[in-house]
Amino acid sequence: MTKSNDDFKVETWNSKPTKGAAGKTGLWRTFRPIIDDEACTRCEICALYCPEPCITLDPDDLSHEKGKMVIEYEYCKGCGICANECPKHCIEMVKETEFTEEEK
Repeated sequence: MTKSNDDFKVETWNSKPTKGAAGKTGLWRTFRPIIDDEACTRCEICALYCPEPCITLDPDDLSHEKGKMVIEYEYCKGCGICANECPKHCIEMVKETEFTEEEK
């Protein structure tokens, strides 16, 4: 008996990261990414490489024609991948100890 292409079925699925898949940051993050909004071109490469998808473009922010890149620090792990991948080098990793309680 010969099988046709209709008899062969492969089920596939895609695994997509979700916001905070690894949980909230808590108190253990040591570095925080800070975006220089004036140097940022909104290419969204940082968002593409972020393993926790916590970097998004807010198109409603009127500070730039494309919007503003926003980092949800509640989920950011401080890994620095966004800063490493930014082609304009406009993301700086800053030690958490340099922020006041109000800035945190």
